[in-house]
Amino acid sequence: MRVLLVEDDTGVARALAETLDARGHSVTAVGRGADALTRHRDADLLLLDLGLPDLDGLDVLRKIRQVSGVPLIVLTARDDERSVVRALRLGADDYLAKPVRLAELLARMDAVARRAGSPATTPEVVHVEDVEIDLGARRVLVGGRDAGLTTKEFAVLAVLAARPGTAVSRQQLMDEVWGDAYLAVSRSLDVHMTQLRAKLDRPGLLTTIRGFGYRLGRG
Repeated sequence: MRVLLVEDDTGVARALAETLDARGHSVTAVGRGADALTRHRDADLLLLDLGLPDLDGLDVLRKIRQVSGVPLIVLTARDDERSVVRALRLGADDYLAKPVRLAELLARMDAVARRAGSPATTPEVVHVEDVEIDLGARRVLVGGRDAGLTTKEFAVLAVLAARPGTAVSRQQLMDEVWGDAYLAVSRSLDVHMTQLRAKLDRPGLLTTIRGFGYRLGRG
């Protein structure tokens, strides 16, 4: 997904941006609140530091929420209860105190993005190259022919098709398809992805994001 990182500490911003880029996200890093106010419309998710040099982060959050419902996670050294409550009441979707643990940040980004997704805005039929994925009829056509997917194979593909071009984590796939991402299921996901690739027979259609998950189509 497209992430706008608003962080004035260049070292922290660089490390976070490189890590998120490696997980399949497209990250734009800015260091001022004014930049966040002008560039948030181009992002799928915001990571907002509160200690900015030009504006208070809470004011930035308030102004963004007046015009946009973009998913937003506050990242800050302010971990006192008052700041947490204010941020959440002003419309932050989540709140993480620094230093941020990467695995937790990725999981919270997934959760916030998933909650923000509206089923009503997801198209019933998704087209990627010559592959047609009918989410309503639960049918997949490749070059006009039925791919013959099993129920689980379709379920895995449907999670990716609901977010074409966006990296989806293994954790999220397992949560949505199997209900609980137990370790025993991890191998099952690998097997189903292998079978999906074979049946779709379209190299490059399903991309593995090393150490993170998968993406349908180009990001």
